[in-house]
Amino acid sequence: MDEEFAGKRFEQAGGGISRRKFLGTTLIGGATLLAGGSKLIFAENSPPAAEKDMVFRIGGDLPVNRLGFGAMRITGPGIWGWPADRANALKVLRRAVELGANLIDTADAYGPETSELLIAEALYPYPKDLVIATKGGNTRPGPGEWVPDGRPEYLSQCVDKSLKRLRLERIDLYQLHRVDSKVPMEDSLGALKKAQDAGKIRHVGLSEVSPEEIERARKVLPIVTVQNQYNIDNRKWENALTYCEKEGIGFMPWSPIGGNRGLHDNALETAAKDFHASTVQLALAWLLHRSPVMLPIPGTSSLPHLEENMAAAKLKLTAEDWKRIDALAT
Repeated sequence: MDEEFAGKRFEQAGGGISRRKFLGTTLIGGATLLAGGSKLIFAENSPPAAEKDMVFRIGGDLPVNRLGFGAMRITGPGIWGWPADRANALKVLRRAVELGANLIDTADAYGPETSELLIAEALYPYPKDLVIATKGGNTRPGPGEWVPDGRPEYLSQCVDKSLKRLRLERIDLYQLHRVDSKVPMEDSLGALKKAQDAGKIRHVGLSEVSPEEIERARKVLPIVTVQNQYNIDNRKWENALTYCEKEGIGFMPWSPIGGNRGLHDNALETAAKDFHASTVQLALAWLLHRSPVMLPIPGTSSLPHLEENMAAAKLKLTAEDWKRIDALAT
């Protein structure tokens, strides 16, 4: 998730773009929008969101719906402490699963600790197909502050504490939150490999890494996901996405709809209106269209925003429509 933009409380709502209520208009592909809401309904010949092309197998053996949920923003302001409305945070988590998000991304640094605790409180005992991805290796000296710590002994403790908070015997996906420049990557990953060999971790992922760093990491242990900042406005890590596509590695874009800064593309907003969708929905749909290894994890603490985000998986456009959107994104 987009911790670098999390110093102040802000819902991921497309950077202040107004939310539109959609009144029974016809969407390209046979969809209509419910009056007073943003939930999409499709004609019988329109395939469901969870069809084969909307499912990705993490590590080859963990099938997840490609549009997941990021659990960073269910914490307090500055991604610090408990949320002001704890009951609402629990409702958001439960609703995300109801809407088809069976990949939930979190980290021990979110809160710190509170995101993991809320996930367990809301969802334990977990549905059998739910994949919880957490991260370690980023410390929190204070609200809005993030300091990497890749020491092997620290990461070993992180794994054990996340297991306890999440009430898990094994973490399906554990990600190195940041590469610590003061610690050789091989040492940090060596601690995760030991945890994996001990049965505490199923798969390992990385965050904010280059193709060269992924290659280096794969000499220590298999890497199944990469979580880098990426959205239609910011494609700094295009080379990492290309590498992941080539190697069949899941790519989890954090800040998929721009974080606190939002998306600033007037052409995209205009196109979204043409398709009777919100800018946020079109931006998420574009990510899903962009690559079969793309696993967006938009986060929010708002139920209406959650509903809007998840509806993006059902946005169906024609090949010609996508050509137009791709042209805007170049």
